[in-house]
Amino acid sequence: MASLGLGLAALGRPGYLNLGHAEDLGQDRSVATLRRRAHEVLDAAWEGGIHHFDAARSYGRAEEFLGDWLRSREPAGVVVSSKWGYVYTADWQVDADPPEVKHHDVETLRRQYGETRERLGDRLALYAIHSATPESGVLENQAVLDELRQLRNSGVRVGVTVSGTSQRGTIERALELGLFDAVQATWNLLERSAEPALQAAAGAGLTVYVKEALANGRLAGREASPALAEAAAAHGTTPDALALAAVLARPWAGVVLSGAATVATLESNLRATHVTWTPELDERLAELREDADAYWERRSTLPWT
Repeated sequence: MASLGLGLAALGRPGYLNLGHAEDLGQDRSVATLRRRAHEVLDAAWEGGIHHFDAARSYGRAEEFLGDWLRSREPAGVVVSSKWGYVYTADWQVDADPPEVKHHDVETLRRQYGETRERLGDRLALYAIHSATPESGVLENQAVLDELRQLRNSGVRVGVTVSGTSQRGTIERALELGLFDAVQATWNLLERSAEPALQAAAGAGLTVYVKEALANGRLAGREASPALAEAAAAHGTTPDALALAAVLARPWAGVVLSGAATVATLESNLRATHVTWTPELDERLAELREDADAYWERRSTLPWT
């Protein structure tokens, strides 16, 4: 069975596109307050048995908050991953447009790797391309690929994350390169199109990280979903826990990332580890599946709050 991890996308910056993010963070979104909140959630995650922590250069101060926590707690056995390829441009504003800008060139890789090392030090175990797509051309950029090979040869595992309707094809291209140790993709009860490629990645020995398992809050009880709510109630759990349990039950999944921004949300997410997934649940919730194009179109309209 896969294990739960914690992604810091909603913890490292004052604005994000998860439903309910504004209510989670409240009015005070100062750096000091978000640092304290991040440490509280990280403490709760560690105490709850979570050992995988995932950040990115574009997650505001997520790497900084995580690095501070690691140095102050000295937890043993953690696995820290981060990502390069987006530059955070929001300047600590909630609704900046755009909040981040993609740069998949080798100069950005070198600069951001140095920045990540400054914040996470030797704790960094996995460094991934952030949202590789055919349009960015990053998997055809020889200078980037050579740099990643050197990084891998130095002892840092190398990964690739994907997003959008091109997830499956991008993962398949990544597998052809034979360069990567891990892949991170969106898979949830609504968006399942990448599953064949994720199964192939796991079969090839890559660690599969699953992000957005709760569809940015849509499967966390923050958007009406009668079928999910009824199934959760019937199994004595919460919608978010049931939706996470669906991903944890996939045989190809390695690490399923919670995106919790509060301790209460994290504790609810952790209930997923006590849910027994069944074929009956698969059949019952199959109706939730959406067309991939429609899913990603909807995601693109979610506001940053």
